[in-house]
Amino acid sequence: MSHLHDPAFLRGMTQPRTRREAFRIAGLSAAGLALAACGVQGQKAAPPKADAVKDYWSQQTKHGRVVFANWPEYMPEDQAPLKKFQSETGISYQYKEVIQENAEFFGKADPVLRAGQSLGYDIVVMTNGVQLQHMIQLGYCVALDHSKLPNFAANAGEAYKNRAYDPGSTYTIPYTSGVTGIAYNTKYVKDDITSIEALFDPKYKGRVGMMGDAQEIANFGMIALGVNPEKSTEADWKKAGEKLKAQRDAGIVRKYYDQSYIDAVSKGDIWVSMAWSGDVFQRQLAGEPVKFVVPEEGGTIWTDNMLIPKGAANPVDALMLMDFLYQPAVAAELDEFIQYVTPVPGVQDILKEKAAKATGEDKKALEQMVASPLMFPSEADYAKLHTYTTLSTQQEQVFNPIFQSITQA
Repeated sequence: MSHLHDPAFLRGMTQPRTRREAFRIAGLSAAGLALAACGVQGQKAAPPKADAVKDYWSQQTKHGRVVFANWPEYMPEDQAPLKKFQSETGISYQYKEVIQENAEFFGKADPVLRAGQSLGYDIVVMTNGVQLQHMIQLGYCVALDHSKLPNFAANAGEAYKNRAYDPGSTYTIPYTSGVTGIAYNTKYVKDDITSIEALFDPKYKGRVGMMGDAQEIANFGMIALGVNPEKSTEADWKKAGEKLKAQRDAGIVRKYYDQSYIDAVSKGDIWVSMAWSGDVFQRQLAGEPVKFVVPEEGGTIWTDNMLIPKGAANPVDALMLMDFLYQPAVAAELDEFIQYVTPVPGVQDILKEKAAKATGEDKKALEQMVASPLMFPSEADYAKLHTYTTLSTQQEQVFNPIFQSITQA
């Protein structure tokens, strides 16, 4: 049974989903930066040695329980995938929606992990960015035993096995991803927007929305200059800052938005905006005149990642659940609910088959999902998607003021 007639799902079409509201400050609020800065005073961990990883896992056994910490609205309300896991493995689960924002979560986790204590969670989901980087650098993540991840090996897309922020998936495997691109209101914009330059076009003066998050606008400033954010230098950040400042000073930007951009572009308060893929897809399902495009120059891909925190009580059970979520049928059930980008390409065919058998509104919604580049980006889209700039603590102190001075002026 699809969740398409679930009142909570229908509410999600017209109200901001908590997940994205929280994500917007994925580490670049002033409070978040203070917490992150505290976090990196710890001793940086050396990369894991293969023997040490082997020794750790050889000492671990299945305990028959697992505690999963995740973001709100990231699991169907009936928790069917988790119930299926329990019935197939005999492992009982506790599922806790305790992560509201990366910086806040890291701020609470850091002193506990630094003291060598357990967080009380076996799986934690965090977005690539400043805090996840600190978690890895400080040795707060357990190196994964890939011999226990056969579904991940068989079913994950190649792009999800090789991520710049965690080479070789040493510490994390993806839960879901999303894309930052451009949304525009087709009632007011009659051109087909293909270029990032639309966000800088004086003809949309006062009708452009930009993200308030420093890493997000930094990426778009750099992409507009033809710079790959992942390989960017301090000089690139300054040039991007100048371009974004000129855009602001010319009156082109109406506002630097949080989640509320999607209402503004849907209503026509703004006509063109930086946007998150999942938000736009929900509005399209609701019949609103909003289109999403990954600019030809490129866009941003972000990923929420599963990891096992140091000191977890049940690491074997955690690894089993992480791998279970990579069974295509289970991944399809998750993606139909979450409506972001699945790391399992085989999901598209499963939803296609389900759409073929469905009727009425369920059929229509499933067909829209299968055809949507917001849930299933093409190879050409993936080729032009970048992750965020990887920053050391020293670099953060240069990078953040450049872009925060634009959005907070």
